[in-house]
Amino acid sequence: MGSNAYLLPDYSSVEMQENPTLRGKRIAVCGSKEDRHGIVLTASYPAKRMGVKTGMAIWEAQRCCRDLIIVPPHYREYMRYSGYMREILQDYTDQVEAFGLDESWADVSGSVGLFGSAMTIAQEISERVKRELGITVSIGVSDNKVTAKLGSDYKKPDAITRIEADNYKEIVYPLPVQDLLYVGHATQRKLNYYGIRTIGQLAQTNPEVLHGWFGKVGYSLSAFARGLDASPVARQDHVAAVKSVGNSGTTPRDLVNNEDVWLMLLVMAESVAMRMRELAMKCTVVEVSVRDCDLNGFVRQRKIDTPTSSSLEIAQIAFDLFKSNYRWGKPLRGVGVRGASLVPADTPVQLGFFRNAEKREKLERLDKAVDVVRERYGYTSVQRARIYTDRGLGAINPKDDHTVHPVGFFNAG
Repeated sequence: MGSNAYLLPDYSSVEMQENPTLRGKRIAVCGSKEDRHGIVLTASYPAKRMGVKTGMAIWEAQRCCRDLIIVPPHYREYMRYSGYMREILQDYTDQVEAFGLDESWADVSGSVGLFGSAMTIAQEISERVKRELGITVSIGVSDNKVTAKLGSDYKKPDAITRIEADNYKEIVYPLPVQDLLYVGHATQRKLNYYGIRTIGQLAQTNPEVLHGWFGKVGYSLSAFARGLDASPVARQDHVAAVKSVGNSGTTPRDLVNNEDVWLMLLVMAESVAMRMRELAMKCTVVEVSVRDCDLNGFVRQRKIDTPTSSSLEIAQIAFDLFKSNYRWGKPLRGVGVRGASLVPADTPVQLGFFRNAEKREKLERLDKAVDVVRERYGYTSVQRARIYTDRGLGAINPKDDHTVHPVGFFNAG
C-alpha cells in the first residue's frame, strides 16, 4: 500500500464561505429540532473551544455556549463543494475513493515523483482547497486507508496529521476505541463491556478472542487497531460492488400504530427501490429495522424467492416482518428498510405456477415510469395517495431528508 491521504472537509467552513457574516463566530450546523434530528453535525472552532461537540443535542450545545448560532444543514452545497474538492484531488492521482457525502481517500504513492512527498502533496492540496474553495479540510496521511482516516479526525479544523509506523502507537493507542473506523455504537458497547476502551487495548487483545466475540469481523478489528489494512483505494472510474441499499431515519413524530409504520415503510422502500433501479440491481433479501422512543430496537430479515426492485413489494415484506416481530408497548421514533444480497436486474429467475410474474413486472414498470417523472419534475411530482393521509409523516423527502446508503465495509455496529 502506498501513501494515502484522507480528506475531511468542515461543513461549518462551507456555511461561512456561503455567508461571510458567520466568519469567526460560534456556529453549529444542526439538524432540525422540528424533524427530531436536533443534534450538532459540526461546529466552528470557536464553538468547539466552548465545549460544543458533534453529536450533542442542540439544548446541550447551547448550554455550553450561550451565544451559539444554530445553522441548518445545506446538503446540496456540501455535495457541490465535495465535487469541487475531488476535482482538486484528481489533479494529483486517479485513485480517489469517496467515503460518504463529503470525505475521500486518495492514494498518492504513484505521484510522489512528480509532486514530492505525501506530506508535501497534502500541504499543497490543503492550500489549494483554501485558496480555490475558501474552506478548510483536515487531512490524515498514512500508508493505509483506516489509519489515514484516523489522522484526519485527530486534529480539526485545518490540520494535517501523519500517522505511520514510527509514531503509530504514540498517537493511536490512547484514542478511544470508537474512533476506529467501522466501530459503531453496538461494537463499542460490546468492547467496553469486555473492558476494552482504547484502540491500544483492542490492538493488544488476542485476535482469536475477538473472533469468538464478533466472528470474522473480530479479525478485521484486530488488524485495523494494529494499523494493518490492505484494502486499495479505488480508481475514480471504479464502481464498487454494492451488496445492499438501505434507508432509515428518525421520524418527525412518534409512530403509534401499524398505519403510521406502513406509511413510513412505503416512503423508505420507494427510495431504496429507486436506488436499486439506478444501480440496475434487485434484492433477494428484505430487511426492516425499528427503534422505539427509548432507542431500543431490532433488525429482521427475510430471504425472498424472486429478486425484486418493486417498492410496493419491498414495503409489504418489510411490513410483514414488522408485524410478526413487534408488539406495541412503546411508540417508535425510527424505522428503516434495506434491500440486501443484490443481484443484477437481468438475472434469470425460475418461474413457477403459483407466482404472479405478470403482476410484478407491471409494478416494476410503473416504478420505472415514476422514476422518469420524478427525475424531470422533482420527487414530490408523483406520490402515493397514502402519503397525503398524514401531512407530517408524508412530508419527508427520503432523497433529501435521509441518506440512501450502500452497505459499509462490514456491519460491525
